[in-house]
Amino acid sequence: MRLPVPRLLPVVLLLFLLNFWAPAVLRAQEAPSPDTPPPPSKAPAQEGPVLHEGQTLKVNVNLVDVYFSARDNHGFIAGLRKDDCQLMEDNKPQVIKNLTQEKVPLTIGILLDTSGSQQYVLPLEKESGSHFLKDVITPKDEAFLISFDVNVDLLADFTNSPRELDRAMQKASINTASSSAGVPGIGGGPFPTSNPRGTLLFDAVYLASHDKLMSQTGRKIIVIVSDGGDNGSQVNLKGAIEAAQKANAIVYVIFISDPHYLSGYGDMIQLTEQTGGRLINVGHDGRKLEDAFDQIQDELRTQYLASYTPANKEADGKFRKVELECGKGVKVQARKGYYAIIGGGDDAKIE
Repeated sequence: MRLPVPRLLPVVLLLFLLNFWAPAVLRAQEAPSPDTPPPPSKAPAQEGPVLHEGQTLKVNVNLVDVYFSARDNHGFIAGLRKDDCQLMEDNKPQVIKNLTQEKVPLTIGILLDTSGSQQYVLPLEKESGSHFLKDVITPKDEAFLISFDVNVDLLADFTNSPRELDRAMQKASINTASSSAGVPGIGGGPFPTSNPRGTLLFDAVYLASHDKLMSQTGRKIIVIVSDGGDNGSQVNLKGAIEAAQKANAIVYVIFISDPHYLSGYGDMIQLTEQTGGRLINVGHDGRKLEDAFDQIQDELRTQYLASYTPANKEADGKFRKVELECGKGVKVQARKGYYAIIGGGDDAKIE
C-alpha cells in the first residue's frame, strides 16, 4: 500500500538536507596532527565490582521476610518483640532486624475443588468462601479465584471487589467431564498433556504460585478447599510445595472429606506445614466451613513479620532451612525455608 503524499515530503526534504550539508561538515573537520597527543578520556571511572579472569560475580541476598503466627494454650499471642525470638538459617543463628505486627497488604488465592467428590458441599463452599473474602479484603488487598477439577480455570483475576469475587464464586460448578485440550497456564494445566486427568490439585497450586503470586509483594496466601485428592497433575507434591515456597506463599487447606476417604490428608499436611500454613479438618460437615474460614481470618489478623539479612549472602538458588522459636510453650507457625533466588518474590531481594 502506498503512503499518502504528505507523509513523504518530510522524508524527501531530510534526505536532501543530509546530502547537501554532510560533505561540507566533513570537509570542515581537520585531521589531527600525528604529533598531537590524544585528548583525555571523558568516560567516568568504572564503578562497582570488576571481574578478572577466573573470578565470579556474586549477587547478594539482601533481606529475607518470614511471616509467622505464634500461639500458646490460650490462643494467639500479641505483643512479641524481636528479642523474644531466635531465628536459625541452616542451623546458624541469624540477627532479626525487624519484627512487626503491621497490617501488610494481602493477596489471597482461593483454590476451589470442583471435582465430583465435592458435589454435595460445593454450595456451602461457595457461600462460606464469599463471606470470608467479604470480611478480609480491604481496598489495599487483592484476591483471585481458581477452580480445579479435570482442568484448572481462573474464575476471577486480581481484584479488591468482594462483589466481583462473589459473582465468580457462584459460577463455579462441578465438572466430571474429560479435560479440554488446554494450553500451558491456567485453563489447561501447566503443561500440554494427552494423559487422562482427574483432579488437578497440584497443578492448581503450581499455577497459583508461579503464574499469579510470584510477582506480587506483601503477604501472599493460598486457601484450598478440597478433600486433598490429586489425580492426573503434571506437577507432583514436591513441585507444588517448591512453587509455593519460591513465591513466598502461605498455604492453608480446609479439608472437607468423608472420614473413610483420607488418601490426600498426608499430602495436605506436608503442603501446609512446609509453607507456614495449616490444615483445618472439617470432616464431611459443610456447616463447619464458615468456622474454618474464620480461623484463617483470625490468624491473618495476628500474623507477625520477621526480617533478617542472612549471613550467607550468595543467591545460589539453593534451599535454606529456617527455624524460628519464640520461647517455651509458644508454638510458632512459619515456613520451613526459602530458595535464595534472584527475583523470588519477597524471599530474596537483591542488593
